[in-house]
Amino acid sequence: MKILCVVRNYAPHASEMKAEAPSEPTFFMKPDSALNPKQMPLFYPDFTHDLQHEVEIVVRIERLGKCIEPRFAKRYYNSVALGIDFTARDLQKKAKAAGLPWLVSKGFDGSAVVGPFVELEELGHGCGQESAGIDNIGFELRRNGELVQKGNTRDMIFPVDELIAYVSRFMTLRTGDLIFTGTPAGVGPVEVGDVLEGSIEGRPMLRLEIK
Repeated sequence: MKILCVVRNYAPHASEMKAEAPSEPTFFMKPDSALNPKQMPLFYPDFTHDLQHEVEIVVRIERLGKCIEPRFAKRYYNSVALGIDFTARDLQKKAKAAGLPWLVSKGFDGSAVVGPFVELEELGHGCGQESAGIDNIGFELRRNGELVQKGNTRDMIFPVDELIAYVSRFMTLRTGDLIFTGTPAGVGPVEVGDVLEGSIEGRPMLRLEIK
C-alpha cells in the first residue's frame, strides 16, 4: 500500500508557507508504518519541538490502474475520509535549508491519521441531501473546540481526477492506495493534551488525542 501526499494544493496554504503555488502536482510518500487508521492517541515524538497538523481529504483507490485519463479517474474511487498529515516542522525546515530530503519530518510512525471512509453518494448538502461530489466537499478541523482549518475541495489547484491521472503516469495505483489531497490554510502546532476533531460536510469523522 502506498500513501501519496500532495504538496501545496490550496493556494492560501502555499501563501502561508511563503511558497509559490505549483505549476503541476507534486507528491511525496509516507511509509505504511505511518498509518494510524484507528485514531489511536499520537504520542508527541521526542525528536521534534514543532509538531504540526495538516487536515486533508483522503481518497482510497479501489482498483488497479496505470496511465489513467482524467475522464476515467472516477472509476478508481468511490469514497473519501478525513486525514491528518502530521509534520515535524522543525526537522522539515532544517532539511530544506540544507537542500536535503525531508522524509523523516513527514514519514514517522503515526503521522498519517485517517478516519473512516464514507461513500461519496452518502455525502450531501442541506435538506435535499444532494450528493456533494468529489469537487465540492467541505471539511474542517478543530483543536480543543476551536476551528483551526476549514476547506473545500472546489478550491484545490489540482482536482482529484487530475491528481490520479498525473501520478498514474509515473507509478501504478493499486487497490488500497491512499491519496492525501492537500491541506487548506491554517496549519499549526499541537501540544500534549490537545484534542483534534475533524468533520466532512458537518459529519464528525475524526477525533485524536495528543499525549
